Amino acid sequence: MTDQPRFQSGHDSEGKAAALVAWALYILSIPSANILVLVGLVVAYAARGQAVGVARAHMDAQIQLFWSVFWWTVALWILILISGVLSLVLIGIPFLLLFIALWFLVSVWFTVKSVLGLLALLNDRAP
Repeated sequence: MTDQPRFQSGHDSEGKAAALVAWALYILSIPSANILVLVGLVVAYAARGQAVGVARAHMDAQIQLFWSVFWWTVALWILILISGVLSLVLIGIPFLLLFIALWFLVSVWFTVKSVLGLLALLNDRAP
């Protein structure tokens, strides 16, 4: 009887499939020019209400990761634009290079964090 699928809500794996999809979309965000990360965010928000346990923790982590990276990216792009303008008088070139490098590191951190989140979910561990 334990091999039968459960059709009631509230079992341990409730929401795990959606969390897996969201992590996969997050990982594919760079090749998709960040379009798929928005789809992953929508999946995480939509499925979070029914998710329980580890899956819910992963969806909360996905949402938190998106918004933290979003605001860091906005701040860095503002700094890149300011440095770009200041580069016209040669003052901003080192800052421009620094902020572009930081933006790249934020993108790498997002991808690494997403891969680690996916691996944790596959092993039924919290993010």
